[in-house]
Amino acid sequence: MATLVTGGAGYIGSVVVDDLIDTGSEVVVLDDLSRGHRHAVNERATFYEGGMGDRELVRRICDEKGVEAAMHFSAYTYVGESVEKPSIYYQNNTVATLNLLDELIANNVKKFVFSSTAATYGEPQQIPIPEDHPQNPENPYGWSKLFVERILKDFDHAYGLKFVALRYFNACGATALRTENHDPETHLIPLVLDTAAGRRSHIAVFGSDYPTPDGTAIRDYIHVSDLSRAHLLAAGHLTNGGESECINLGNGQGFSVLEVIEAARQVTCREIPVVMEGRRAGDPSRLVGDSAKARKVLGWDPQMTSLEQIISSAWRWYEKDPRERSAGSG
Repeated sequence: MATLVTGGAGYIGSVVVDDLIDTGSEVVVLDDLSRGHRHAVNERATFYEGGMGDRELVRRICDEKGVEAAMHFSAYTYVGESVEKPSIYYQNNTVATLNLLDELIANNVKKFVFSSTAATYGEPQQIPIPEDHPQNPENPYGWSKLFVERILKDFDHAYGLKFVALRYFNACGATALRTENHDPETHLIPLVLDTAAGRRSHIAVFGSDYPTPDGTAIRDYIHVSDLSRAHLLAAGHLTNGGESECINLGNGQGFSVLEVIEAARQVTCREIPVVMEGRRAGDPSRLVGDSAKARKVLGWDPQMTSLEQIISSAWRWYEKDPRERSAGSG
């Protein structure tokens, strides 16, 4: 029996696929490669190219591979793009996910781990953010994920679908096999490291007037290996008969944009020029998660918690032949 991983050619999905295979699991990857990379899919996984909302294809995969559980990473994730193009976010992240869920239920696949996001909370009313915090997203990306969480709860009640929705904060860092390789790149740490490596003239900082100590936005950074381990623990929770849950994944500490840049200077020993720009639409000032529930329910504890550890893991890819970074994940 196999685990279906949608978006397994992407950044986080590919790391989870590697870790699943290392545990001896049979893994099937479904990815349309619109934002992932075929070479990032572990060669021991079975690969199907196509959309997660293609019910006929999902049905065929379930028939051919005997799928018993699914992990879902196939989402568009750019906040700014979601503000400019909300239709594609609702179509891909919500409507296509509903098609996927309908077909999984039709094939009696009732264990589902969902890649959700802290963007469902919107501007926080308290820090760190607990799971019962009001959810009022500030951008269509966050809403598209929150709608899926609502669907999952209704599917649990109506069809017995058991799920874990993992609301994580800023995924970052690299493993020995995978790193970030988005086009366009919008994540702070790879942009900062591109600047340190001389591939960019400067790093743009969007907003210097937030209500934070240095005026720049604060985020909770989670190493991709820690995120991956949480997904495997969530799958184990469901396999062992656990109830459906929505769970934060965060370090419980936040770092400002300027703190990230300074840490990168220390790690790389390079100059990193900064240009201050205006705020971007849809960006909350501070997102830091309370992960007490993850520790209690899943037994999860992040291991790579310092900025220096996280940035060093990614910088190692820049110190190799520059062409090697193209072998990273989307």
